[in-house]
Amino acid sequence: MTEKTASKHLIYLQSQFAVDNAVLQNAIQVFHELDQFEYDLGLIENEDSAAIQTSWWPIVSVIGGNSGDKNTFLARYLNVELAATHKTTVLLHSPQASQTILPATALDVDYRYPFYRISQKIEQLQKGEGERINAYLELKTLNSPNLQGKLIIDIPSFIHATNFEVSNLLTTYSMEQSDVVLVFCDIFNSTSDLTKALTATLIKQQESNKLIYLFDDTTANAATWQKKLAHLGLTIGQFIGISQLENTQSHEFALLEQRLANAGLQRSYRVLHSLEKSIRDVEDVAIHEVKRAIYHWKEGSTFSSLLILGFFAMLAVFAEIAGLGFLEMLIDPIVGSAIVLTTLAFMIPTHILFSKMVAKITIRSLARRQKHLHLTENLAAFFERNITFSRMMLPISEPTGWNKKSKAQLANLRTKAKDLVQSLNDNFSVYSTPVVRQTVITPKPAPVITQTVVAPQIVQPTVTAQPTQPQRQSALMQKILKK
Repeated sequence: MTEKTASKHLIYLQSQFAVDNAVLQNAIQVFHELDQFEYDLGLIENEDSAAIQTSWWPIVSVIGGNSGDKNTFLARYLNVELAATHKTTVLLHSPQASQTILPATALDVDYRYPFYRISQKIEQLQKGEGERINAYLELKTLNSPNLQGKLIIDIPSFIHATNFEVSNLLTTYSMEQSDVVLVFCDIFNSTSDLTKALTATLIKQQESNKLIYLFDDTTANAATWQKKLAHLGLTIGQFIGISQLENTQSHEFALLEQRLANAGLQRSYRVLHSLEKSIRDVEDVAIHEVKRAIYHWKEGSTFSSLLILGFFAMLAVFAEIAGLGFLEMLIDPIVGSAIVLTTLAFMIPTHILFSKMVAKITIRSLARRQKHLHLTENLAAFFERNITFSRMMLPISEPTGWNKKSKAQLANLRTKAKDLVQSLNDNFSVYSTPVVRQTVITPKPAPVITQTVVAPQIVQPTVTAQPTQPQRQSALMQKILKK
């Protein structure tokens, strides 16, 4: 087993996001062990890492309708002037005083930010649109203290959407990557297809406890909006009035600040979830896809070889029917053995040739499958390790390196990932023995009985001497008394 060096991506994540987080530090170690496991199987290269499947930034998504409440809120919260845009915008803190707008390619090629390799998903969704990613996405840097330590994704109003499918993809992806989602309720005043698609996405995300609904409390109260959204299937989420946020001393403002501050905590759970998913996907996706490819590869090569053998068998039948005595030659110990050896000498190279031909077709199919599933693992490289002489000739269906030992290693990694989630939970749920309060019962005083007392005659009592009980003495004391 070749020792894999820690990926530079993993080293950066550790230095930037796990310095003051013990759970993420341990997660980095488990990620490295997972990278070593996949590297040994041939699924990834030395510089690849499963840790880049999700952004390690705390992310807050903001989505609103056409009333302008969202833009007003962002401008007031960030204390900057924001120009209206029709693109999905990632807001990033920068010490520079001036705002800087970077193209979408800055996000598409940088694993540290969300929307990493998003152009591939857009291209798969619509042919040719992946090249036009700059028309849908941008990165903007702002000098705002409230942006430090997190990213905000500003999702544009749907009225500006020029491409339904791409806009819906970016909106769904943003909410999936986010730790907190602020939804301005004015968006539900629209009945467009994008609003219906957004509602369906929110229904899937509401179990994650990341949704906060901001409503105009000057026209309706929270109960009204709760009832309205319940009819749409949105029953889980927090409701905050927008006007209350103008007062920084209000309870609603403190509540929102607390939720945004907890985005880092939610990020930790999201990273651990990504770790668990990456471990499960090794067996459920990568190994499964390669096992299925091996099955089709063997089926294809075996079928091709059987066609040749069937052709020979047909010639033998025709020869026997023609009276050439092929059956007698096959029974003959010398001639029959020569025929069998000649057939094997021809069929073994032929079967190997067919296996290599079918393997090339399978490799191209795995490459397409890898793009379709958006996997960082190289399925084709893992499959190529199985193209050996023994595996071509023998009915071996398990991929190379996938054995009891590797299964145990993967199960151990899965256990470590679960332990990390439990250790994160322990920061908030430590059991302590409840203190039992002892109640001291004060006895009630006896009731005082008042009665007339007649003084009796004084009679001198007769004192009878009571026999004393002999005390038990120890053996040592008895010896002393005898002396």
